[in-house]
Amino acid sequence: MDSLPFDSKTLLIGGLVAICVITLASRLLGSKKAVPVLIKDQYKEFPLVSKTVLTHNTAVYRFGLPKQTDVLGLPIGQHISIKGNLPDGKEIMRSYTPTSLDSDSVGFFELLIKSYEQGNVSKMIGELQIGDKIKVRGPKGFYTYTPNMNSDIGMIAGGTGIAPMYQIIKSIHSDPKDRTKVSIVYGSQTEDDILLKKELDAIVESNPEQFKVYYLLDKPARDTWTGGVGYVTPEVIKSHLPAPGPGTQLLVCGPPGMVSSVKKNAVALGFEKAKPISKMGDQVFVF
Repeated sequence: MDSLPFDSKTLLIGGLVAICVITLASRLLGSKKAVPVLIKDQYKEFPLVSKTVLTHNTAVYRFGLPKQTDVLGLPIGQHISIKGNLPDGKEIMRSYTPTSLDSDSVGFFELLIKSYEQGNVSKMIGELQIGDKIKVRGPKGFYTYTPNMNSDIGMIAGGTGIAPMYQIIKSIHSDPKDRTKVSIVYGSQTEDDILLKKELDAIVESNPEQFKVYYLLDKPARDTWTGGVGYVTPEVIKSHLPAPGPGTQLLVCGPPGMVSSVKKNAVALGFEKAKPISKMGDQVFVF
């Protein structure tokens, strides 16, 4: 250093200082944690930023968060409440589970929603234009998924009941340390009504030893259909889902008729009877 000319010393010191400043700034920026925005007892408004149509009445709705560094702050397995107003001014609330995770959806969250003509909140959301806002609060629910909490999970979903299942599946798939095995029975009206099929098939293909899916259709329209046909019978559960036992949990979400039938069939196969309101440790949990 003493042998360097003054100008060289100045340049060297200046360069070292610049490197230190850049490194410090980078660390400070990198240390910023994503901020959860949900408030359990207070509704907050979030704007619709995009809509991806899946079927004639089902779409994935993406809502923006206040900042690009924000996350929704929703534990895996829990849901949010969305508030709307009926034509007479009466307030109404419905619960939905985002298909997005905080880990892969910084700055936004996504909802998979089927809009019903006679629906209230679902119809309201289906009519939203880009920039329109919804009122949301949460988290809500009695189920919070943690890695390896079970050795095997059986999932039975109907229609948009795949949403809470998909959130859990994504969480397990994204965590190489989570070795939970997941088997899914997913019922739909027609092949075109199978939601998130591409995503589910990709997960199964990436790890067929850990993930399995069996599709059921009420009305298969093509002779080429190779999946199941009909309802979630005891035979279907026994053939495609894990047997009841320690470390096994059965998750159910779908239309009331399907849920009622599945609960009876599960008991017949040796699962514990589902409670009127499911709790975290139940062997059969109904969302």
